[in-house]
Formats: sequence, C-alpha cells, structure tokens
Amino acid sequence: MQTPVNPFKQALLEGRPQTGLWLSLADAYAAEVVAGSGADWLLIDGEHSPLTIDKTLAMLQTLAAYPVAPVVRPLWNDKALIKQLLDIGATNLLLPYVQSAEEAAQIVRWTRYAPRGVRGMASGAVRASRFGRVGDYIGRCEQELCLVAQIETRGALDCLEEIAAVEGIDALFVGPADLAADLGYAGQPGHPEVVAAVEDALQRIAAVGKAPGVLSVDLELARRYAEAGSVFTAVGVDIVMLARSSEHVVASFREHALPADS
Repeated sequence: MQTPVNPFKQALLEGRPQTGLWLSLADAYAAEVVAGSGADWLLIDGEHSPLTIDKTLAMLQTLAAYPVAPVVRPLWNDKALIKQLLDIGATNLLLPYVQSAEEAAQIVRWTRYAPRGVRGMASGAVRASRFGRVGDYIGRCEQELCLVAQIETRGALDCLEEIAAVEGIDALFVGPADLAADLGYAGQPGHPEVVAAVEDALQRIAAVGKAPGVLSVDLELARRYAEAGSVFTAVGVDIVMLARSSEHVVASFREHALPADS
C-alpha cells in the first residue's frame, strides 16, 4: 500500500476552485449529513467548538467514505496537539492565528520528522500509516501534507509575503471575522474596509504563488472574493445553517398559522 495523493493539495497547486463548508457541530453523524452536500472540502473546526481528539478521529473516519477533503483546524497551534492530529490521519491542517514567518516555520517543523523537524516517530502504530501498512509513509507523508496558515490580524497582513514564503506552507486563508475585529469593526465582516483588506490579501497571496482562501456565509460576498482570487472558499457553517433554517421554519409556520380561538 502506498501513500495516496492528497486531492485537496493537488487542487490548490493547480488553482482549481474548491468550495467548502464549516463543521462546527463537533459530531460525526452531523458531519456525514454535510458530507453528501457536494462540497469539495469540509473544515473540522476545533478552535470554536467542543471538539476533542476522539471526536475528530470519528469525523475523519466518517468523511473517509465520501469524495470530500477534510481539513482540520486545531484549537491552537500546539506541538503535541498537531502531532496527535497527524497521527490520526489528518492530512490538511488549517493553522489559526499565524502572526509571523517565524511562527509559520515553527509549525512546519512540528509536522516534520527529524532531521527536518521534531514530530515523534510512531508510524507503525498510527492510523495515518494504516498501522504500518503504507510502506512509504515516512518518506512521502510530508509531500502529501497540506498546511494552511490563517491570516486574521493587521500584523499578519503586514508580513503576509514573509509567511507565504515559508517552505512547507502551502496556502493562506484569510479569516474575515477576526480581521474585522482587529481592524476595529468587530461583528462587521462585510464592512467596506474589511472587504477591501480581504480582497487585497487574496490578491497578494496569489501574487506570491500560494493558494488564497476565505470564509464568507454571505454568498454574494463569497462570490466577490472568488472573483478576487480565492481558490478555496468556504460558504457556510453547519451550526449557522441549522440555526437560521430552524428559525425560518418556525417563523414561517407562525406567520401563516390560523388565529387562535377568541
């Protein structure tokens, strides 16, 4: 058995647009519902959900049956947590709050075996190598790993090109919500100044040869970002879609319900 090619990474390298959705319900059953949506990639969000390593494993196992690429965002850029995620088979990582080239380079080292990094050796006992059945795992796993640095502050924007230049960083993802807050527009990701900053970042990322990505639940804005150069664009969050849809159903029923007897 050989290490499979990472289709998500390959698509980003080739500049093929990838449409994604966010998984924030932290549940494998819910993830399977979304897996059949036709999305190209799904973000398993460990930063803003009650996600644990065992739940992440269950979601990865569930999504493996579907033609969709799972991308995992850890709670934080922690060496031990990243090691666990790699061992359970995460091949696409979205790294939150990367602030500098130095931070990006450190994270890359955490994903590499010695002498290029400090990832612990246990390849024969982990799901990532199919428990030792993937014969070339140690030699090829880094080649198929996709690391995405998340840009979400003014400071990160200032050194965007330096972060993008770090060997091992494959793509950069702009986080409009945190960026909006850092720019003084908390809760206003659609503010004109925030939108302008996001579009500028997407264009700068593309200009240095890395794949740009972004999240927007406003579909009109998401299309605008795609036109500005976003290659992998997330357009919805499971928990938000459930919340808004449930509200809509209840409100629609009440609007047309028969009046109560007087």
